[in-house]
Amino acid sequence: MSSSSSSALEMEIFQYIDAHQSDFIKDLKEWVAVESDSIQPHLRKEVMQMMTLAADRLATLGATVNLVNLGSHQLPDGQVLPLPPVLLGELGKDPQNPTVCFYGHVDVQPAKKEDGWDTDPYTLTEIDGNLYGRGATDNKGPVLAWINAVETFSVLKLAMPVNFKFVIEGMEEAGSLGLEKVLEEENESFFSDVDYIVISDNLWLSNKKPALTYGSRGNACFFVEVECGSKDLHSGTFGGIIHEPLLDLIALLDSLVDSTGHIQIPGIYDSVAALTEEERKLYESIEFDLEEHRNNCGVKKFLYGTKEEILLHLWRYPSLSIHGIEGAFHEPGIKTVIPAKVIGKFSIRQVPNMDLSVVKKQVVEHLEGVFSKRNSPNKLKVSMPLGVKPWLADFNDLLYKAARRAIKTVFGEGPDFIRDGSTIPVARMFQTVTQKSVMMLPIGAADAGEHSQKEKISRHNYIEGTKLFAAFFLEISKLHQNLHETSHTETIN
Repeated sequence: MSSSSSSALEMEIFQYIDAHQSDFIKDLKEWVAVESDSIQPHLRKEVMQMMTLAADRLATLGATVNLVNLGSHQLPDGQVLPLPPVLLGELGKDPQNPTVCFYGHVDVQPAKKEDGWDTDPYTLTEIDGNLYGRGATDNKGPVLAWINAVETFSVLKLAMPVNFKFVIEGMEEAGSLGLEKVLEEENESFFSDVDYIVISDNLWLSNKKPALTYGSRGNACFFVEVECGSKDLHSGTFGGIIHEPLLDLIALLDSLVDSTGHIQIPGIYDSVAALTEEERKLYESIEFDLEEHRNNCGVKKFLYGTKEEILLHLWRYPSLSIHGIEGAFHEPGIKTVIPAKVIGKFSIRQVPNMDLSVVKKQVVEHLEGVFSKRNSPNKLKVSMPLGVKPWLADFNDLLYKAARRAIKTVFGEGPDFIRDGSTIPVARMFQTVTQKSVMMLPIGAADAGEHSQKEKISRHNYIEGTKLFAAFFLEISKLHQNLHETSHTETIN
């Protein structure tokens, strides 16, 4: 396809998308109206309804849809609830085209008007060009934008540039229960001919400049328990004559990280990859307002003073945060009690190359060493109840090159290449199970407010995001075919 014919085709597609903005927003309004909160048991029927809506929408496009039954799960209170099915959809089987699989979810976080919303969270409301509603950006808007882009090719009777596959779930906000099992079971069948996997379930770093995400940190959560006896004690009767568990615990927690944010556990940085010159240059051009970020989180000063230092310590270096103490008196007023057992809770956001089992061993050995020096007769127990691995992709991969070109076409500038300081289990899950190329291609701006009381996606991002996906289909098709033509020629030679 020549650049001129490609441009003409893009123009036709973009004009159609612009002309049908109201239809696309109407569809999003219908989806947002479904209170598909996967956290609260009484709303499970709405999640089921949302999965049916998504299946019907794909079926209307002509896709083959399979709703995979996941059975049920038991809640902590003993209640048994059905799990929403995982939707596997397929559209197109042209052997000349690459196959792109899109992942998204249609469940949402809890939301009530009285939580602080200015509008009804389940009534999509446009104010000053922003579309407010629960799920507007996380993740119903991006899922619909992808479907709208596919539909545009169909309505215009254009040849599909890629074969499409869809994985849509309804339990992402509750931990993606059952999804990994489906991926493993379908790896040799549904995913066998998939070339690329695209996830659009995160945000840009900027309000204006697009981004591509190529990595996220993992998360290792720890409990450190110190126990003195079988019951709480009166500080007037026992204070000063026993080894108090809370004093031991405070000393242990204080030993973990210093005032500069440096983790003091021996060996914890040994596996962190060195910063390459190629990656370092990515940080120079990233659009990031340090002052705005500081004001948004309401603090007076960061640990680091430059954009590059802040982003490096958010994305590619591990961090340790202390989250709380269970068992200690925390209510208003004074209670002069010595708790019998206290549990400190902290986590380490680990980065690629860090091994979870090694991290756990380092943490346990460090805390046991600190504790032994206190000569305390109390019992110490260290556990890691949750460990999620980090994710990292190659930003020079064909997938990222196609997305970068599509972003330049739609937005007139190249993207920021960013990582995410938080944990995105689904990206790692897809990459590990399928061994395919995985990319995160967000369309929501930094101020979209996912999970907040003012969640939104702007009309601009929703519509231009639809164009971006359509342009991406064309770009990945061209690059993929060029790659295979080159490989074929080299093989012949």
